[in-house]
Amino acid sequence: MSKTFIIIQREFLFRVKKKSFILLTILMPFIMVAIVALPLWLSTIKDSEQKRVAVVDATGHYFEALKDTRSYHFFTAPSVLPEFRSDTCDVTAVVLIQDDLTRSTRGLTMYSREEISQELLSYVQTCIDQQVRKDKLSASGIHNLEGIIADIEANVTINTVKWDADGGETSSSTDIAIAAGFILTFLIYMFVMSYGGMVMSSVTEEKTNRIMELMVSSVKPFQLMMGKIIGVALVGFVQLAIWGIMLALLMAVVLPIIIPEGAAAGNVDPSMMAQMNTPVDPAVFNGGDNEMLQALQNLPYMELAIMFVLMFIGGYLLYASFFAAVGASVNSADDTSQFMMPMVFIMIFGLYAAMYSIENTNGPLAFWSSLFPLTSPIVMMVRIPFGVPLWQEVLSLVLLYGTAIAFVWLGGKIYRVGILMYGKKPTIKEMMKWIRYK
Repeated sequence: MSKTFIIIQREFLFRVKKKSFILLTILMPFIMVAIVALPLWLSTIKDSEQKRVAVVDATGHYFEALKDTRSYHFFTAPSVLPEFRSDTCDVTAVVLIQDDLTRSTRGLTMYSREEISQELLSYVQTCIDQQVRKDKLSASGIHNLEGIIADIEANVTINTVKWDADGGETSSSTDIAIAAGFILTFLIYMFVMSYGGMVMSSVTEEKTNRIMELMVSSVKPFQLMMGKIIGVALVGFVQLAIWGIMLALLMAVVLPIIIPEGAAAGNVDPSMMAQMNTPVDPAVFNGGDNEMLQALQNLPYMELAIMFVLMFIGGYLLYASFFAAVGASVNSADDTSQFMMPMVFIMIFGLYAAMYSIENTNGPLAFWSSLFPLTSPIVMMVRIPFGVPLWQEVLSLVLLYGTAIAFVWLGGKIYRVGILMYGKKPTIKEMMKWIRYK
């Protein structure tokens, strides 16, 4: 055990002292926050210059529907003038209306020297559609027909409430449950693959450099394999812990800066919203945030944390032992592909199974994939936010750790023989013989 501990200590210290590890650990949270926050911040920056848009309305009826916004100023023009085509003209676009749009749906054309922005195109489309709709409703002669149709088309808001074990009611959100489950699923997938691959590359590198021959002269191959697996796992846990703390601090500082209070409403042009006559439910702005916070608070955080750690450890032990055996069996990193591909395909299948299980977390795909040991670390995390019976969680963990122990044993058998095999690429048949060696 003392020798295994020395290997663990050596593997851990060797990796955490690397400049690449230190730089990645420090910079990754900043990169992740930048990926999320930078586009969000840039989207809040509006062009201060109000662009001019000419409206050539042959009917004289639709110009009033196009109200000025913070971004665009609409003005009438007698025709599509030649200077509108010039690069020196300050007119951004021209809206040409040639016919009564209640009778001809192709009577509207927009011209521009560049591609018309989606914001302008959507605004003009919405404003004109609103006016045409009003004209058609007015032509029907039915009093208050527009109000009747608006009332009929009003959407119903569904409030989701979950009963707890005592029959009490708690707010819930399907979207938040999906997001929480899939984030944890993706983290397990990513880190099991990356840290498992780290174990394999370490073994392959030391075998290629013939360092392994010196190491196995003083320590048993199984102790060496377990030392590497556990040492890399500790590196992963330290890195995850640092990333989690840094991300929480960075998001707490950055988000209030780029999304100040009232920013959501401030980014919406009032004149545009008024012109579009878009009905806004006050609950979206008043009660929506509170309901969202309550749904976040009601997630089973303790269950998620415990299962995440247990699934991560079990999945890592299972795959890392396989990766270590592969690394010990080959002579170079180029020879690992034939053994790696089946396991990679299984991991990808598990990721897709998790994605499709979101639609039905109690369906056959979700149920069996969350019990099958090679995919359970990935799929089970998607199901937990929606509620999973305790017996299923326990059964999944028993199967996972039972299989992980079996993989560690089999991996150790292959590792002890393959670690000193040089000269040729082993076949699966030969590796099966290694397992039977005493």
